Amino acid sequence: MSHEQFQQCIEECLKCMVACNHCYDACLQESDISMLRDCIRLDRECADMCELAARYMSQGSPFAAQICKLCAEICEACGKECEKHMHDHCKRCAEACYSCAETCRKMAA
Repeated sequence: MSHEQFQQCIEECLKCMVACNHCYDACLQESDISMLRDCIRLDRECADMCELAARYMSQGSPFAAQICKLCAEICEACGKECEKHMHDHCKRCAEACYSCAETCRKMAA
C-alpha cells in the first residue's frame, strides 16, 4: 500500500497518541492517582503503539497491517479503561482510542 492509502489511519493514530499523552499527563495531576494507575499505564502503552503504527505505515512497512491489528487491540483496551473514569480528559481519550481502533482494524483487514 502507498503512503496515501495509509494517510487516514496515520492521522487517527497521531490523534490518539496526542489524546493518550494528554490523558496521561492530566491523570498525574489528579488527586487520587492510585485509582488511575491502569489508565496511566494504558495511556503510555497506547500512545507508544500509535506512534509506532504511524511510523511503520509512513515507511510503507510490510508489517504495517500486523502492527495496526495490535494497535487496534491496545486502543480498545485503553478506551475501555479510560471510559471507566469521570474525568473529561479520560472521556476524550476513550473516544480517540475507539476511533483509532476502528480505523486500524480496517487497515489491518
